[in-house]
Amino acid sequence: MKEPSRSGNRPFYLSSRMHYLRENFIHPPFDYEHELLEAIRFGDENRAMDMLRKINELEAAVLATYPLRSKKNALIASCTLFTRAIIKGGVDPEIAFHLSDTLILEIERMSDVERLVHFEYEMLVQFVSMIRSEKEDVSFSHIVNLAIYYIREHIFEELTLQRVAEYLKVHPSYLSDRFKRETGEAITTFINRRKIEESKHLLANTNQSISEIAFTFKFCSQSYYTQLFKNFTGMTPRKFRISGTAR
Repeated sequence: MKEPSRSGNRPFYLSSRMHYLRENFIHPPFDYEHELLEAIRFGDENRAMDMLRKINELEAAVLATYPLRSKKNALIASCTLFTRAIIKGGVDPEIAFHLSDTLILEIERMSDVERLVHFEYEMLVQFVSMIRSEKEDVSFSHIVNLAIYYIREHIFEELTLQRVAEYLKVHPSYLSDRFKRETGEAITTFINRRKIEESKHLLANTNQSISEIAFTFKFCSQSYYTQLFKNFTGMTPRKFRISGTAR
């Protein structure tokens, strides 16, 4: 039997390479890419933005027959690199991959090249924001990091010390003591604070009523949600909404 040729794809590679040379196209210097990913890893948004602009000033490679598909492929590749960068920076891989999956689905929904161009910068901001928000957790023990991750992933559900402890298969008293010692606050306080922070996005960006938002985050009543919101922010949800604080 004739052995398959090891250079079967070589003619295509050579013709493609010749085309790029004729068009004076070269891929961005590896140093640019490395510096961009390091800036993301360390949460340096300004430096990351500068490097992405430098890279985008160069002519982009053609990654598909149609410009829209080519741009989508390029952004998906960038998303993959950005994901690796924040994992290297200490973000839990599951959290990083969840962000990546969400952004890739958003890329696929877009139908305008210009919108994709802008989205790449928005995507970069989200990755930098993620690395910044996760940095505070890097020094925590594995068990506390897992508790924080579980709380974030189930923020719209009814969360208690008992439920988190059961998920982690540890005694509630042990988890409570460990969490308070490492984070400086009780786990129930952390849960409520995270729910209040997440609820701000709904107050600022949706028309959901305050009672609906309270129900969404599984607070026992609107009045309890309002009281907690005021305790954490110094104002009521209604006042927060009309003040436009988060806009």
